[in-house]
Amino acid sequence: MTAAALALTAAVLMHVAWNLLARASHPDSRFLWWALVGYLVILGPWSLYALVTEAHWSYSLAGLLVVSALANSVYFLVLGAAYRRAPVALVYPIARSSPLLIAIWSSLFFGEVIAAGGWIGILVSVGGLLLMAASARHGDSRRALLWAVIAAFATSVYSLSNKLAVTSLPTYGAQLGLVSTDLFASFVALSIEQRVRLGRWRPPAMPPITRWLPAGLFIGNAYGLVIFAMQYLSAAYAVAFTNAGIVLAGLLSILVFGERERWRTRLAAIAIITAGLGALAFSA
Repeated sequence: MTAAALALTAAVLMHVAWNLLARASHPDSRFLWWALVGYLVILGPWSLYALVTEAHWSYSLAGLLVVSALANSVYFLVLGAAYRRAPVALVYPIARSSPLLIAIWSSLFFGEVIAAGGWIGILVSVGGLLLMAASARHGDSRRALLWAVIAAFATSVYSLSNKLAVTSLPTYGAQLGLVSTDLFASFVALSIEQRVRLGRWRPPAMPPITRWLPAGLFIGNAYGLVIFAMQYLSAAYAVAFTNAGIVLAGLLSILVFGERERWRTRLAAIAIITAGLGALAFSA
């Protein structure tokens, strides 16, 4: 459990760090696309080699890798579609409500028993996420909400696939290899979407390499550490705990970046999410 806690803490900090790097970049740069390039160039070859040589291969593992890669690609595509129609403050909390879906699928289809305290923690934290989303300006909210819900569903699919696959991935290198297959598939999907929508394979601008390269390493390792933690925790718990990043990012936006619009509601949402995560930690 200590290893899982340390892994999730590092994952949360890396997730917040890459989002701060993205925040400082121009929207035309398609920062995520460049960050995926950075990760795949630096860690892709080694991690894929580790996956091939160290994983306990079976048809089920191969199938889980395919499902995870497809779901991850869907997640990035629909999240981007939602962001083009409504602000991040509305879309992202809904997309991050996936722990509730993960808990439901785990109980219904895999016979996992989640303690009452776990259900309470998940429900309370998701309630806080929905309150945070409600505090945002809505934009073209109806269609954006649909895409955000699909993103949450896609997250639940790849998270459960990762949980099932991790038993066949005995090393962190192999686990990071799973991440590489997901992020490579997502990179291909984003490149095709970019070509179809904008008529070009490469974004029109490139952010500084000092931002997108470390961001890529943060993205990949944050994801890898969550998979590592799934060796010790249920998928619903592991993914729910990463929502501590929303708490931290929300506090930074109010206290450091001075984003005071509806700040009382956002602080209330942060408090509710924190309470839910506390209940979850107590029941873990």
